[in-house]
Amino acid sequence: MDPAQSKGLIHTAACLIIGDEVLGGKTVDTNSAYFAKFCFKLGINLRRIEVIADDEAEIIEAARRMSQNYDLVVTSGGIGPTHDDITYQSIAKAFGLPLKLHDETWSRMRRLSKPHKNQPNFDWDTPSAALTAKQRMAILPLDESRPPSEQAMFVHDDLWVPISVVNGNVHILPGVPRLFEALLEGMRPRLLPRLVDPEGKGVHRILISTPLPESAVAEFLTQLAGEAEPKGVKIGSYPRWGKSRNTVTLVGRDLEYLESLVPAVEKAVQGQCVQEEGELDSDSEEPIKQQ
Repeated sequence: MDPAQSKGLIHTAACLIIGDEVLGGKTVDTNSAYFAKFCFKLGINLRRIEVIADDEAEIIEAARRMSQNYDLVVTSGGIGPTHDDITYQSIAKAFGLPLKLHDETWSRMRRLSKPHKNQPNFDWDTPSAALTAKQRMAILPLDESRPPSEQAMFVHDDLWVPISVVNGNVHILPGVPRLFEALLEGMRPRLLPRLVDPEGKGVHRILISTPLPESAVAEFLTQLAGEAEPKGVKIGSYPRWGKSRNTVTLVGRDLEYLESLVPAVEKAVQGQCVQEEGELDSDSEEPIKQQ
């Protein structure tokens, strides 16, 4: 990616979840779902989510491809102190960068991290295996041709963990959901000026609950989609198995236009606009037979 492009408008995004524990079913990935909602609220078109193993070759391939194809790339996982945390080194290799101790990260870690209760004798100035493991998390891919401030972002005063930025658009985040979410939200002010909608109004979604099966509304929705697509509106239909009502969605940036469609859609699908799916569900009603 050209350095100038990394400062351009953000139209598209991708999310790369890295971790054997996710693929092995040991950990449930919630970060991609959080990122999807984050992008939706900001009006960023999230185009791809991938989950890959802690495998250097796979990380290299995915990071290069995503950096080339999408404006904003976020990775999650693989930046801890153990041998299988290889995200930093793999992404460094992906873009031909050296790994170097990042002084500010190391300084913040020493100042802000608290000693573990099971390491009562740990000392920051005494060489040890634990010290080496901790320092591993402050060794980042660094490009001498780019300003240091663009390669490691600190978005919370009380967190030492950096957002390492590689090739201008690959943002390396931890896999721990609490940290991932906090750092992602901390990025928001830096992303807003680069959005298609700089005020961050994002995209709107209107939900319409219908008691009809998808086959009964398919013709109308197909016709509506053809009329609305030129205006940037997507029409969706989502069956809710075992429930008494399905959901039709209207998604777009122009709220006024979206709202103008609601009366006709409600009439055609015998539905009602709702704030949340399930709002009109009734336990006494028979589930829809999906067909």
